[in-house]
Amino acid sequence: MIRPALLLALSLLCAACAHQPAATPATETAAATVDANAPLRLATYNTSLYSDEAGGLIAELEGDSAHARKIAAVLQNARPDMVLLNEFDYDDAHRAADLFQHRYLEVAQPGGGEPLRYPYRYLAPVNTGVPSGLDLDNNGEVGGNGRNRGNDAWGYGLHPGQYGMLVLSKYPIDEAAVRSFQLLKWSAMPGALRPTVPATGKPFWNDAVWSQLRLSSKSHWDVPVRTPKGVVHMLVAHPTPPVFDGKEKRNAARNHDEIRLWQDYLSGNAATWLCDDAGRCGGLAADARFVILGDLNNDPVDGDGRHEAIVELIEHPRVLRYPTPVSAGGEEAAKAYAAKGIAHRGAPAQVTGDFGPKAGAMRLDYVLPSSGFQYIGSGVFWPASSDAHAAIADGSDHHLVWVDVK
Repeated sequence: MIRPALLLALSLLCAACAHQPAATPATETAAATVDANAPLRLATYNTSLYSDEAGGLIAELEGDSAHARKIAAVLQNARPDMVLLNEFDYDDAHRAADLFQHRYLEVAQPGGGEPLRYPYRYLAPVNTGVPSGLDLDNNGEVGGNGRNRGNDAWGYGLHPGQYGMLVLSKYPIDEAAVRSFQLLKWSAMPGALRPTVPATGKPFWNDAVWSQLRLSSKSHWDVPVRTPKGVVHMLVAHPTPPVFDGKEKRNAARNHDEIRLWQDYLSGNAATWLCDDAGRCGGLAADARFVILGDLNNDPVDGDGRHEAIVELIEHPRVLRYPTPVSAGGEEAAKAYAAKGIAHRGAPAQVTGDFGPKAGAMRLDYVLPSSGFQYIGSGVFWPASSDAHAAIADGSDHHLVWVDVK
């Protein structure tokens, strides 16, 4: 959906976080007046901007990436004020983020809208591709090549930073208050779903390994943004998909508990087990305004995930109840799969991605504002195949989801 640009660009000089890269000014453009009464557009988009090779995304963006141009064109059409990009490879120098912003977002793209500028951003290391030094897939060896190496990383990935996350904002980020839960141990969660081998009933991982495992497959971040109407906490994550494992269903259990982390985080000070990477413990303040964003890899009714996790998050008392975002393209794709015998129970128009003939179309991407907001509108950027914008909507197997609130 095309929306008039919100005119703003505030100059900011941000210091680096002491132990990780944190919020940084993405551009150095001059400020314009902000309309404090305008709706706030919140969005999530799994961009598939990743490479199996370290530095591969940088090389792609240094050239002329048709893929990146499509992603930028979608963002230029939707024009969110605050957006999470999933599957955007992280690098320590932030080179990929710089290239994407300056060479793609800030340049009018075919099928896109006006150039789009985000003065503020947050990106930091993630667990994907980081060697654990442990035999996490229980194949008898540590590391190895290809998928074996990825399986033994803290989060599956072929190099550190693969499938990373990037937060972009038109409003200043309170970098001193950002919280990251990259290092949080899975075993610290009360009632954690420790995977077991069905044939024996024994834990899939022994105690020595289980006590070291990290919960987040990428990371969980609380990124406070100073909007004209007050601070909004962007709660962002990208839980592991609940597939690619054995009968122990370790990925399904991890996906469930990665989603459950946000449920516990919303319980405030009662969540004493939730200690971030800086050592601060507890959840989100009871009066804080927030939005949960991300490819959460769990459909409420379809697919292989443990659906109770996402259903309970959607129905959490602190989460705003609003009509589920829909699209014409999603409905078209889901009905086409149904005609081929790949039918799902969920509403066809609510799907957010097309995952091929084995999985079909599902709803995996979420924008969940807190109950303190007033709902204005929502949608999924997935035009029907007859729409001219369909040509830019296939840059990823996921589609951008947006919600407007006041």
